[in-house]
Amino acid sequence: MFKKRTENPKGFTSIELMVAVTIGCIVMLGVGMAIADSHRGYRAMYDRMYSDVVTEGYVARKMFDSVVRRATRTRFLLDANGKWLEVYHCQDPNSTIVDTYARFYQANNELYIEYGSLNPRQTLSTHTVCVNVATCVFFRGAGRSAQMVLTLDNGSQTATVVSSAVMQNQ
Repeated sequence: MFKKRTENPKGFTSIELMVAVTIGCIVMLGVGMAIADSHRGYRAMYDRMYSDVVTEGYVARKMFDSVVRRATRTRFLLDANGKWLEVYHCQDPNSTIVDTYARFYQANNELYIEYGSLNPRQTLSTHTVCVNVATCVFFRGAGRSAQMVLTLDNGSQTATVVSSAVMQNQ
């Protein structure tokens, strides 16, 4: 009645196809998850590197270094609680008469720098250095150096910037 096949069958059985498709789906799912995870990691690192907290910290550190390094070594004022720092400059680079000042201070979660003249004492301009300031403490370092410890927090990321500069002008 029924004839037995003695030759090899051509093609695949449905079981073989289902096993191959299942293995292919598992491999594709693994590759897709690896790509998605690496994209998430890259995005998190990018956000961490180029967030406003990082750029503002960089700007604050560079401005602090620049202003303090140009300041005169003869004197500077520091609040007893470390809330503000005032350094003095000569307006004319060839002069030895100290006639201007620069004052760093924190108010309303922002770091400001105030420029002014000494005689008569008056504020000439005030600039915002950075925003999202959680804390900012100034203190005297070794010798004629001033230090700033600045903590920035934008709600999702926190960064602490520590800067120290030596007053180099006479």
